Amino acid sequence: MTTPPLNRTLLTTEPIATFTSYADAQQAVDRLSDLHFPVERTVIVGVDLRMVEQVLGRLTVLRAAGAGAASGAWFGLLIGLFFAIFTPGRLSSVGVILAGLVWGVVAGALFGAVSHALTGGRRDFVSRSSFVAATYEVRAEAEYAARAREMLESGTDARTG
Repeated sequence: MTTPPLNRTLLTTEPIATFTSYADAQQAVDRLSDLHFPVERTVIVGVDLRMVEQVLGRLTVLRAAGAGAASGAWFGLLIGLFFAIFTPGRLSSVGVILAGLVWGVVAGALFGAVSHALTGGRRDFVSRSSFVAATYEVRAEAEYAARAREMLESGTDARTG
């Protein structure tokens, strides 16, 4: 089954229910699925989207170095594992992996600290962004909308009663 373009989907669907939370909209579609409604004929649409940036705290050079060290540790571990796998048996695999890990931590911490210092004080905070909608519409293709509304209201398959 191919997915129709979004603008065509919105033009060929009708709202069947509106919710204030995405979880409630999901629950409505799940209920329709349990009632054997063809849920592939439905969409959940977030209405009145907003980008929300939650500020988590101040970003200091030390915090930037710590974040850089953490990501550098993963990269160093990966490089150390590759070297351990592809290096002939002369060197201890554990030693090679630890050396990669240590170098990754050091390089990541330096990169994090330097890159933060180069921002010149702009954006001295850590945040997390997300999109939220004011409401969520469950919509169904026009020829299925009345049946879907009735099924949600009654809790039974509209064909069988």
